[in-house]
Amino acid sequence: MSIWKTPLTLEQLNQQSDNTLVSHLGIEMTELGDDYLVGTLPVDPRTHQPFGILHGGASVVLAETLGSTAANLAADPDCYCVGLEINANHLSSMRKGTLTGTARAIHVGRSTQVWEIQMHNDQGKAVCISRLTMAVLKREAGA
Repeated sequence: MSIWKTPLTLEQLNQQSDNTLVSHLGIEMTELGDDYLVGTLPVDPRTHQPFGILHGGASVVLAETLGSTAANLAADPDCYCVGLEINANHLSSMRKGTLTGTARAIHVGRSTQVWEIQMHNDQGKAVCISRLTMAVLKREAGA
């Protein structure tokens, strides 16, 4: 049974990110399951830090993108979600390839949501794990 309350296709999700930080970094949503969202981030000079490895902030951008997108899909249509807190544990480094993240809900409530985003490299090795807390807010009438 799907947890999504706002049904969108992967194509629609990716189009929403046109001309944003998400598209600039090459983040792409690649899979939408009944209770998870998967996306990728290329590890290349756009996402490197000065030592030639994946910048930790780029991992957090992927986590925030996946968790925030998923939270808004899981929220009632008369609500929207914004980030309250994010943390990340960087477990290993990457120099090239693709970072793949999977966002899964830990808690989907009326006023808050908590998402866990696990990220791994092309070989399946854990690179980063993040937890994102979202506030669920009511849309104003006419907005």
